[in-house]
Amino acid sequence: MGKTSEIGGLISAIAASYSFSQSNFVSFADGPFSFSPFSSSNPSPSPQSSSPSSSVQSQPSTLPHSADAGNSEPAPRAPRNDHSRTTSAGFDPEALERGAKALREITTSSHAKKVFETIKTQEATRQAELAEKAAEFKALQAQAETERQRVVYDEQRKLAQHQAQTKSQMARYEDELARKRMQAENEYQRARNQELVKLQEESSIRQEQARRATEEQIQAQQRQTEREKAEIERETIRVRAIAEAEGRAHEAKLAEDVNRRILKDRANAEMEKWVAAINTTFEHIGGGLRAVLTDQNKLVVVVGGVTALAAGIYTTREGARVIWSYVDRLLGQPSLIRESSRGKYPWSGVFTRSLSTLSSGANKGLTSKNGNGFGDVILHPSLQKRIEQLANATANTKSHQAPFRNMLFYGPPGTGKTMAARELAKKSGLDYALMTGGDVAPLGSQAVTKIHQLFDWSKKSRRGLLLFIDEADAFLCERNKTYMSEAQRSALNALLFRTGDQSKDIVLALATNRPGDLDSAVSDRIDEVLEFPLPQTEERFKLLKLYLDKYIAQAGSRKSGGWLQNLFKRQPRKIEIKGLTDDILKEAAEKTEGFSGREIAKLMASVQAAVYGSQNCVLDPTLFREVVDYKVAEHQQRSKLASKSDEKSQ
Repeated sequence: MGKTSEIGGLISAIAASYSFSQSNFVSFADGPFSFSPFSSSNPSPSPQSSSPSSSVQSQPSTLPHSADAGNSEPAPRAPRNDHSRTTSAGFDPEALERGAKALREITTSSHAKKVFETIKTQEATRQAELAEKAAEFKALQAQAETERQRVVYDEQRKLAQHQAQTKSQMARYEDELARKRMQAENEYQRARNQELVKLQEESSIRQEQARRATEEQIQAQQRQTEREKAEIERETIRVRAIAEAEGRAHEAKLAEDVNRRILKDRANAEMEKWVAAINTTFEHIGGGLRAVLTDQNKLVVVVGGVTALAAGIYTTREGARVIWSYVDRLLGQPSLIRESSRGKYPWSGVFTRSLSTLSSGANKGLTSKNGNGFGDVILHPSLQKRIEQLANATANTKSHQAPFRNMLFYGPPGTGKTMAARELAKKSGLDYALMTGGDVAPLGSQAVTKIHQLFDWSKKSRRGLLLFIDEADAFLCERNKTYMSEAQRSALNALLFRTGDQSKDIVLALATNRPGDLDSAVSDRIDEVLEFPLPQTEERFKLLKLYLDKYIAQAGSRKSGGWLQNLFKRQPRKIEIKGLTDDILKEAAEKTEGFSGREIAKLMASVQAAVYGSQNCVLDPTLFREVVDYKVAEHQQRSKLASKSDEKSQ
């Protein structure tokens, strides 16, 4: 029992010493080397090896010598070093001393081997635990590393997404900047192009103005030269005429006496002859008067005969007038008709139709020449096609004995409404009659009678008649207007009565510039409405060519007429056309925007007058442009005056 207790005390002392050494080992584990309390080898020298632990490790190596030496005396105890400069960081070696003492006691004991075996077993167990803890630590460290890598991956993924989003935003921003930059460049280029075009147009205008100014100056110089030349020629002719007159006067003066005597003799002879004839005549008249006055029966017979002759002449004249007025009222043309293809009387129709046939043949030649189906009428292609369709439909309607359709032509003045109605009647094979609405108002109370006579006369046409009423709004306006007289209302009612039903004999065609002023009942009787607009550029070009040929090219040609009339009538001068091309006519067509067909005809008439006013009777582009520019300015002035008058009326 004593030995057992002694061994237990030794083990406890060794354990205490080992625990102290382990605490020291743990405290120095952060150093650059590992320390084992049972290692018999000496560690390599280092700065930390100067600590007293080196003495502790070296001491067990002496223990076997102590055991082999037997019961030798223990070595003297080293004095304690408490000095802070000689100790390693203030280390207290007292525990190591106690451990060394216990080791010496164990070495001297008989159970030293078992103690060391037990200590080794405990140390192996502790080392295994430490290895397990190290493995757990490594697992935890690997798990932490995995978690760290996952976090790093998530951060990298988020960073990549953020970078991709940032890159996409940067790409969109750069695209937006590029688009805005391109748009700005396009706007700048467009503005620059517009400026260049404007500069080119201004340069062209300046060049054209300079060219025209040069041409005008050259023309003015030419005209001045021609005037000077004409003045010189007139002066030469005047001097020559004066010289010739002086010569003839001198010759006449030389023969004046002879001529005076001859004329005097002739005058005396003629005077004597006439005096003798007068005397003889008066002698016969005086003898007859004396015979009548002296005989009463002869006087009565002469007075009665003269009176009966005067009465017969007066009675015959008045009777013929009454009979002719009755025949004219029954068979003649109504007074409202201004123009008609029918003759004024039935027996004059043969001659009129012959003239119509000849004129239609001439119009066919004109049609083939101008390429237009309506002679002098130039219309828009769609309107011309519509009128041709109406002409064909009217002709077929007449051949099938179907009722005719009434028409309304409206549009600005001078657009060819009357001419189109005339050509429509000719192409449909109908007679036509033209009247104007302004002729109805002056008739007063006779207007109703004249309207009925007009329709009665129109029904007598065997081919059918197209009755064209120009300026229809003059008496066919609204009946509720205050300024409309009772006679006009009655005339309107009479026309409405005669046109209440569809007619198989009469085609009613109305023309007006203001279709809104027509009475609603009149509008209800209209079946076809055609608008005649102002001619466009192409139509104006054709009209200019037509009237150029009519007024200029054919101005000096000999017209049809009797040879005696042509013999004594002075023929107009032939106009010469120089340099007037289609391009100049197209330029004039573009300038005459807003001109009607009538205004274009007046324009060419003005060109003809300007040519006749010149000296050489030549039409050149300069003169043509001058007249066109003047008429265009005149047209614009009239338009301004008309707009001002409309504003004042409103």
